[in-house]
Amino acid sequence: MTGSEIMAVVGFFVMVSGALWGIWWRIEGRVKEAKDSAVGTATAAQALANLARDELAAHRLHVAETYITKAGMRETTEQLMEAISGVKSAVDGMTLRIDRVVEGQPRRSTTRT
Repeated sequence: MTGSEIMAVVGFFVMVSGALWGIWWRIEGRVKEAKDSAVGTATAAQALANLARDELAAHRLHVAETYITKAGMRETTEQLMEAISGVKSAVDGMTLRIDRVVEGQPRRSTTRT
C-alpha cells in the first residue's frame, strides 16, 4: 500500500468515527433534554403532593376542632335516638290500626271436599 492509499483509509475511518461521534452527541443531547424534563415534572408533582398533604392536615385539624367533641357526639346521639323513637311510635300506631281493620272483617272459611 502506498502512502496515499493509507491516508485514504485513515481518512475514511476518521470520517466514519466523526459521523458516529456526531450521532452519539445528538442522542446524548436528546437524552439530557428528556432527563431535565422528567426532573422538572417530578419536582412539580412532589410540590403538588406536599401542598395536598399540608391542606389535608389543616382540614383534619379543622374537623377535629369543629365537629368532633364529646358534647357534640352526645347531642347527635340524642337527636338520633329521638328520631328513632318517633319512627318506632309511628310504626306501632300503624300496626294497631292495621290490627283493628283486620279484626273488624269477618273470617272466610274454606271447605274442602
